[in-house]
Amino acid sequence: GSSTRCGAAIASGIEKAGIPLVQISAVPNVAQMVGVNRILRGQTITSVVGNTELTSDQEADLRDRYVNRALQILTMEVTEPTIFTLEGTA
Repeated sequence: GSSTRCGAAIASGIEKAGIPLVQISAVPNVAQMVGVNRILRGQTITSVVGNTELTSDQEADLRDRYVNRALQILTMEVTEPTIFTLEGTA
């Protein structure tokens, strides 16, 4: 799915249990409103970490970039909901 309300609620609950995470979402404002601290802006609702207009190799590279960026964000200290992009912050 697009990782909207349900995903944000689950992510927020996991974070409240003391487990840090990065939520990748095509609708990051929802995750931000729910209080998820680390949010990575995804591509589109129908393909959150992919792009159907790319070749399969290019799409695999894009997905690798998302995973690597999420791992990088996971190491960052944040004190409030923050929306990140593949290149920086939103």
